[in-house]
Amino acid sequence: MRRLVTLCIGLVLAATVAVAQAPGGGFAGRRMQRLLQGITLTADQHAKVDSITVKYRAQMPPFTPGAPPDSATRAKMRTLFGNQDEEIRALLMPDQQKVWDQNVTAMRNRMQQRAPGNR
Repeated sequence: MRRLVTLCIGLVLAATVAVAQAPGGGFAGRRMQRLLQGITLTADQHAKVDSITVKYRAQMPPFTPGAPPDSATRAKMRTLFGNQDEEIRALLMPDQQKVWDQNVTAMRNRMQQRAPGNR
């Protein structure tokens, strides 16, 4: 099961890496919108989330648009997204964390449904 989830994440990253660093956030921006859906951030939380996303966006590995990333690039991206998510979740209140966790589960379920062999 863990390998399947890892494979799904890798496939989603590979399919969308060309827009991951696009102006306005691209894939990363849409991803964050989905994770924060249904969560109302305070001004302080919003500023901290913005700071965290800027920090991790700057660390994302370079890529060649139109070409899928290699396994090392995908691994680095998974690690960076995981670290970013942990930092953001930690600044949320417990009721916000519950919504965040539900959004993470929903995102994982969507990725699993899109995985080859699940269509």
